[in-house]
Formats: sequence, C-alpha cells, structure tokens
Amino acid sequence: MKAMTRRALVTGGSRGIGLAIVHALKQRGVEVVAPSRSEMDLLDSASMTAFLAKSKKSEIDILVNNAGINVLNPLEAIEPNAWNQMVRMNLTAPLELIQHVSPGMKTQGWGRIVNISSIFSLVSREKRAAYSAVKSGLNGLTRTCAVELAPSGILVNAVCPGYVETDLTRQNNSPEELSRIAETIPLRRLAQPEEIARFVAFLCSEENTYITGQTLAVDGGFTCQ
Repeated sequence: MKAMTRRALVTGGSRGIGLAIVHALKQRGVEVVAPSRSEMDLLDSASMTAFLAKSKKSEIDILVNNAGINVLNPLEAIEPNAWNQMVRMNLTAPLELIQHVSPGMKTQGWGRIVNISSIFSLVSREKRAAYSAVKSGLNGLTRTCAVELAPSGILVNAVCPGYVETDLTRQNNSPEELSRIAETIPLRRLAQPEEIARFVAFLCSEENTYITGQTLAVDGGFTCQ
C-alpha cells in the first residue's frame, strides 16, 4: 500500500531556519506550502483570512509556526507599536493558524504542530524583554494546545533554537559579538539551520509518536550552564 503523503504549512519558509525546515520536510516526502509575506502577511488579519480561505483545513496535516520578528529595545524604549507587532507575529498568528488547521487534524485523528520558540523564552538577555515575553507565551500556548489536542492524535511541541547562523542573528549581533557568543556555547559554535530543521522534521513525522507538550532546546548546551 502506498504511504499517505502528508501536507505541511510552514510560515517564514523563505530563508534561514524556515527554509531549512521546508527542505527537511520535502526530503521526507512531505508536500509543503510556505506562503510568502505577499501571499499571507501574518501582521495583517485580513491577509491571513484571505489566504486561509483558499486552503482546505482538512488538507493540512503538519503546521510549523516558524515566522517571527525580534525588535531589540531596552525596557524604556519599547514602543506600543513594536510591542503589538511582536505579539501579533510571534503569538497571535500562531494561535490563529492552530485554530484554523486543528479541526481538520481532529477529523482525521492525526496531526503535528511545531512552534518555533527561542532559548530567550527560557533565559534572557538585555533588550529582549518583548521577545522573551512573547516567546514564553508561545511555550504556554504549546502546552495547552498539546493537552487539548492529544486525545485527537495531534502532537504539539515547541522547539527553542539557540544561536543559529542566520541573517537575523547576524543582523542583531556584530561579527565580534558572534565570536564571543560562540565561546559561551559548550560546543563552541553556532548551529546551522539544517541542524534545527532535522529535529523539527522528526517531531513532524510518523516516527514521533509520544513527544507532545514539550519545550525543547536545541542550543549546543547553552542553557545547561
């Protein structure tokens, strides 16, 4: 009998960790939908509604909430607009996507949802108050969704990457800072996007049968210290 082809929706799949996740899922035979921002703007409810209206809920077996923004500001400089954008992109949009796809997953009795969180939901650093807050919220959302959806065969987990060699990491840290950061990681290097993606692909697969509700750090040992 021919194996069923699973279909995944991946946000933020055009570069960095998201693009690596798209490739990793495709290598496992998954059909991947990775809308660009022009196709589905997660900061715009109307854009999300329009895109999702075109897709059948029952056709999404796997959801990876990867898209996110990280605006660095000290506490006194956090502006309402920046705060609201980070909440919208990093927390509200994932909730809305889970609400959209979970009914179809329930119907078929199978589903996998992975929320890409961050080590800064577990520890923090200066200028990350807003980012740490929303990513911590994403972890909480993950746990509750896991509890509610488990009876329907849907597994929900959060993956917390450490420092990864992506455009966003290079944008927020100078080469000198990245060199210093690498020295603080037990493995003495940053991760490659593919290393995160392979783990995400496993959590999304048939091989994962019992891991749910977990917040899993993939950080080279950084948060062990």
